[in-house]
Amino acid sequence: ITIVTKGTPQVIQQIKLQTDLMEEKRLFLLDAFALIYRAYFAFSKNPRINSKGENTSAVYGFTNTLYELLRKENPSHIAVVFDVAAPTVRHETFSDYKANREAMPEDIKWALPWIHKIIEAFNIPALGVEGYEADDVIGTLAKKAEQKGYTTYMMTPDKDYGQLVSEHIFMYKPARFGNAVEIWGVPEVCEKFEVDRPEQVIDILGMWGDAVDNIPGIPGVGEKTAKKFIKTYGSLENLLANTQDLKGKMKEKVEANKDQALLSKHLATIITDVPIDFDEQSLIKEAHNKQTLKEIFAELEFRQMAERILGEKVTTPKKAASTPSSNGQTSLFETDEPTTSRLTTSEVLTLEIRGHNFQLINTQAKLTLLCELLSKQKSIAFSACFSGELAHHNSLLGLAFATNNREAYYVDLKAELSFTKLWELFSKGILWVGHHTKMMLIKLKELGHEFNGSLFDTEIAHYLLNPEMRHELPALSAAYLDYEMLKEESILGKKGKSQKSWEVMEADACIDFFAERALIAHQLQQVFMKQLKETKTDQLFFDVEMPLIPVLAEMEVTGICLDKENLANYSGTLEEEIASLEKSIHEHAGQTFNVSSPKQLGVVLFEDMQIVEKPKKTKSGQYATNEDTLSKLSDKHPIIEEILMYRQLNKLKSTYVDALPQLVNEKTGRIHTTYDQAVAATGRLSSNHPNLQNIPIRTEKGREVRKAFIAKDKEHVLLAADYSQVELRIIAALSEEENMIEAFVNKTDIHSATAAKVFGVKLEEVTRDMRSKAKAVNFGIIYGQGAFSLAQQLNIKRTEAKEIIDNYWTKYPKLSAYMNNQVEKAREQGYVETIMGRRRYLKDINSNNAVVRSFAERNAVNAPIQGSAADVIKKAMIKVASQLKQQGLATNMLLQVHDELVFEVPKEELEVVKPVIKQAMESAAKLAVPLEVDMDYGQNWMEAH
Repeated sequence: ITIVTKGTPQVIQQIKLQTDLMEEKRLFLLDAFALIYRAYFAFSKNPRINSKGENTSAVYGFTNTLYELLRKENPSHIAVVFDVAAPTVRHETFSDYKANREAMPEDIKWALPWIHKIIEAFNIPALGVEGYEADDVIGTLAKKAEQKGYTTYMMTPDKDYGQLVSEHIFMYKPARFGNAVEIWGVPEVCEKFEVDRPEQVIDILGMWGDAVDNIPGIPGVGEKTAKKFIKTYGSLENLLANTQDLKGKMKEKVEANKDQALLSKHLATIITDVPIDFDEQSLIKEAHNKQTLKEIFAELEFRQMAERILGEKVTTPKKAASTPSSNGQTSLFETDEPTTSRLTTSEVLTLEIRGHNFQLINTQAKLTLLCELLSKQKSIAFSACFSGELAHHNSLLGLAFATNNREAYYVDLKAELSFTKLWELFSKGILWVGHHTKMMLIKLKELGHEFNGSLFDTEIAHYLLNPEMRHELPALSAAYLDYEMLKEESILGKKGKSQKSWEVMEADACIDFFAERALIAHQLQQVFMKQLKETKTDQLFFDVEMPLIPVLAEMEVTGICLDKENLANYSGTLEEEIASLEKSIHEHAGQTFNVSSPKQLGVVLFEDMQIVEKPKKTKSGQYATNEDTLSKLSDKHPIIEEILMYRQLNKLKSTYVDALPQLVNEKTGRIHTTYDQAVAATGRLSSNHPNLQNIPIRTEKGREVRKAFIAKDKEHVLLAADYSQVELRIIAALSEEENMIEAFVNKTDIHSATAAKVFGVKLEEVTRDMRSKAKAVNFGIIYGQGAFSLAQQLNIKRTEAKEIIDNYWTKYPKLSAYMNNQVEKAREQGYVETIMGRRRYLKDINSNNAVVRSFAERNAVNAPIQGSAADVIKKAMIKVASQLKQQGLATNMLLQVHDELVFEVPKEELEVVKPVIKQAMESAAKLAVPLEVDMDYGQNWMEAH
């Protein structure tokens, strides 16, 4: 095949891979642990946890990577190569080799047997040689395969493999962050490392060293200097033979570390003569064992993966299917549809094989009979059909009801009927069971109907039981009931522009989907009620989370006014300031470039301007230009501060100033956020569409945005009520630390009181600087802040920071004891609790991996504090709403922003409502220290805060 192209080396290698597809000898060697760790940490922010509490992230990610490789590349030969536990030959040379490596996370240890089973089920050999690492085995096999005419692809994200690349050996770097797979041949490796040939990568690694593997390298020589030396001298040995050319400190460092440099090169060299045979026959790719994979996927609850890879559905085999009962009730209407009992089967239970009786309510007679039946119930499960996902931009199209485990009724609200009796049901004292029930309450409020029942929300129940798992109804149904629900796509079509909406569907098409959701909610309520009692979270559920739903619904419906004209003017101002900054940045740089491009910015700062000698780089090889990196360089050149301000103003303009006016509801003229109770594991509420909890407050520019949130007219004001230092008060109470409690009880400024204790001075002698340092310690130390980060924050020496922290613990010994006790308690029981019983489960608290364990330890301390603060503000919202209603006040609660509540108050009602709000908030929880609320008001939010 002749290929003529002017493409980049990357394009040429992609073409090379495609032509290789036509050849038989295509060997893929997978670096097992590199891919496993990569898969595990890819899910670190949102781990995949199954119903048994097992973290399946590593297994899922690795399996997905393996399957995608097989599907897309169809190799002729393949093997997965593992490191072995025994010490390697490198340890014989250098005993501290990899001495800094953290212990393997327990979740990966748990995953390994499953990964081996999956590899075996795919009929792929798993290789490893005692005394050698995976890269040595891969290097040996790659070289042997090359001699036999194979093209080999080493699948790994590890840069060290670059030294092995040749005309027939390539690095196959897996896709990451949405980017495509990268294939590195000789041109790519030479370009990446700035070398003439791939073998010189070893010399660069020898000079540069590797902190991860504890390869020392030459002190003071980083990536940039190592590449420079290779360009000049060609090899490490040649550099060491010509140290007379070097100058100053660099000459001293290189000459003093010659032996260390040669040792480092030796350690960085991948061994290519490992005692392993290249058995071609055993590496031939074979078909996978479908039955074995099916059993594994079922056990791990990989339902979607099973459907994608195997083309069929699976279920967890360990749970026996039970026959549902109809609690003695009979069907409301006669039906010709036969009903069958639920089958015991190894397949996933679906609507097709499960006994059910669903009926459409589309006549006045049927609706009357249904309302009579429902009015006699103490508990009703329901689901609602909406025209869209956002509550303030949709319509209610239908309602499904279930009172037992088998029968459900779907009411077509688009039918020309009188629904008065139906709406009246919601004003009776019935327990309504559903999933994400707030949207229904919002719609009732918008339609002018009263809700006076109580709620059991299965989404919130599961959130309390397993806060870090997924809470979607289909996932809960599969996990707890072994039942696969109907997919929306099966009725509306695949997602995309051609997908239909529920609004255009006839009622007949809606029955099964929504009736099923009502039935599932009914059954999950029985499961979750038992578990809530077992975990002693039922009181938190019924006293806090459920009463909060109507309060949030009311707030969302009310919304808040926005001054669009104010924001339009501010947008113009910001645009001028951004343009001025951009011009100044270009002048500093001596060239024009896209300031918003991290890649272009990095080149300008670190290559053209050479702001620092050794700039940091990202994993992708670009210069690091994130805010944290640039902030540390702000004293190096005026351009840095201007870049940071440029970014800040751009974000402010695009995210808030220009975006918020577009979100004003046309019908109400107000902005309506959506509050979610089931997102943050700490218990805090989250705000979306738009997020009004992130409106900037720390900078003067950001505070201007708050000016645009206004009262609805001149006869009203906005009132902000904010808990004062609630988290510090909570930890003082939880730890029973007398010195802190005394300061709060006596209404002494806590930061000044802390400064007086820590610095050993009288309260009146505390300076502004002392108070500032004490404030940083008060807020930082309880969240795991150490001397290093405190020193950075306060711009002081580390020794001074350590002394401040040591004095802090001396003056507050019970605080230290409490924090230690929390960690120990978490180790014993696996969770910690808030003052109202909210649990945070910490499965990594006993991990052998120090990084993973320390994260869990920090959570053991701060989760009860943050969670208790969340409990307090939620309880306060319920009390305030109740008092406003009882006293017949016209004040509306509009927003909750962490420890702050924002109200819209008629001016004539202001002096009456202020003590009502203050008393309700300050009595939300009984602690050893008083809760204190600060209040202010104004025509806009900025004035009120």
